[in-house]
Amino acid sequence: MLKKTVSVFFWIISFCAGVLAQQRDAFIPFINSEHRWVDSVFNTLSDRDKVAQLFMVRAHSNLGQRYIDSVAGVIQREQLGGIVLFQGGPVRHAHVINRYQQLAKVPLLVAFDGEWGLGMRLADSTVSFPYQMALGAVQNEALIYQMGLEVARDFRRLGMNVNFAPVVDINNNPRNPVINYRSFGENKYNVTSKGLAYMRGMMDGGIVTSLKHFPGHGDTDVDSHYDLPQLNFTAGHLDSLEMYPFRELINAGASGVMVAHMNIPNLDNTPNLPSSLSKHIVTDILKERLGFKGLTFTDAMDMNGVVKHFRNGEADVRAIIAGNDLLELSQNSGRAIDMVLQAIKQGRLSQDDIDSRVKKVLAAKYWLGLNDLQPVQLTNLYHDLNRRQTETLNQRLADASVTLLQSDSLIRAIDYNRRTAIISIGTSELSEFQHMLEWRFDNHMHYVLSANATADDVAAMATELRRYSQIIVALHDNRARPRSTYNYNGTVRLFINELAYHNAIFCVFANPYGLAGLPGIERAKSILVCYQNEDIMQRAAAKVILKRLIPTGRLPVTVNAFFRYGDGR
Repeated sequence: MLKKTVSVFFWIISFCAGVLAQQRDAFIPFINSEHRWVDSVFNTLSDRDKVAQLFMVRAHSNLGQRYIDSVAGVIQREQLGGIVLFQGGPVRHAHVINRYQQLAKVPLLVAFDGEWGLGMRLADSTVSFPYQMALGAVQNEALIYQMGLEVARDFRRLGMNVNFAPVVDINNNPRNPVINYRSFGENKYNVTSKGLAYMRGMMDGGIVTSLKHFPGHGDTDVDSHYDLPQLNFTAGHLDSLEMYPFRELINAGASGVMVAHMNIPNLDNTPNLPSSLSKHIVTDILKERLGFKGLTFTDAMDMNGVVKHFRNGEADVRAIIAGNDLLELSQNSGRAIDMVLQAIKQGRLSQDDIDSRVKKVLAAKYWLGLNDLQPVQLTNLYHDLNRRQTETLNQRLADASVTLLQSDSLIRAIDYNRRTAIISIGTSELSEFQHMLEWRFDNHMHYVLSANATADDVAAMATELRRYSQIIVALHDNRARPRSTYNYNGTVRLFINELAYHNAIFCVFANPYGLAGLPGIERAKSILVCYQNEDIMQRAAAKVILKRLIPTGRLPVTVNAFFRYGDGR
């Protein structure tokens, strides 16, 4: 399986070589070259304005007018380089983007965490593509490239121009609380090929992307939002595994890289120093050894992983000294700008170094067309962000991710005329999956079992099921994000074990890591892994049960000794 994965990866690289070379010429050399517009804007900036171009402020459109006005005040007063948008709605976002751009003397970079599209932050009438773990199962990278194009189209329609994606961390730690399903999986070649396809699609669609989280946040059980993770791997291990996708995608013309907040003693032994503040990691390794000449972003500078040991603005200064081009979400950007100016006077930074970074940021804005900035048009915004072709692609991605574990013997043997029980576990109402199947099974009954069902509930259902010769079980996780452990109580878990023993077909609409917490399920003859609970995944599984879809997905992670990376039929 590894040999096949490697072959697929290098085939993609070879296939895309011409396009990649063209894109490298379009972005990386562009932002490192001289441009009349860049020089004309640069010459209007004061020393303070120049430093301000290296900072990006947080913005929401769902926290009320007072909050929106406060961010407007920061932009007008500090004249920062960009904003990072979070939760809100498309129309509200369009309004604040237009307002903030009007207040900026230099057009703003408008960034967004869109790992699975606009729906990652804007749940209101926008598209959520599958999480990256599900995409890691897809064997057709052309679909992921097309997804990148569609995401870029959505960004540009909404006036955004930087996507903090894709995640190219290698998730080989099931206990990882912050990456996990956001990663394409545990295999460096698979992560690289999927990340390449997604990155290429977005860059070819005309936006800046940012690989994250350098040098690799996949193998940690600490969330850097709350504390400083420490990686104790050797430099050789980090270079050959964690940094592998970054190195390959940098060689393929990556436009941006986001640096994580992690303490890595074998790369920089300064006590409690986050990687984002390490000059050795950002400049010596990322920029010089790996040859990265795009935009270097920090992870959010208000995270406890970076400010826990470097408070009161010192983290911001050190991030600039380390070599980062753009700082996300300083706790106090005005204070940080003052401290950077002071650091220049003290000789901790050089003005020439700041000037070169500012010109690179301005060149990126020029590449994005911000020299001819147009306001976001509100007419038909919802319609334009919910295109039929996007919905079709989303379903195709879901269909391509479905992974068959064990065998298809029970699925092939399905008789639509036999008495069939269709059970949804972990939900309180009939699921989309059940509705998709009901028309085809002439003699069926639906059942629903909550994650906290009582022993009496389970016993009653077990009695009912004796009447059926076919049982189809859907396992749901209806929490906001698919966690590594299911929230089923012990009684329900035991019931799932019994169903596996009695030849039920299982469809898992949840994180595959959770299968490790269901002992006995490995005895099931047919298990469809569908990665998350969304309707597109439930429709995909239903197509398999209805014999309209042959599952082609491959498991992107190892769950346990029974379900390993690359499994799928």
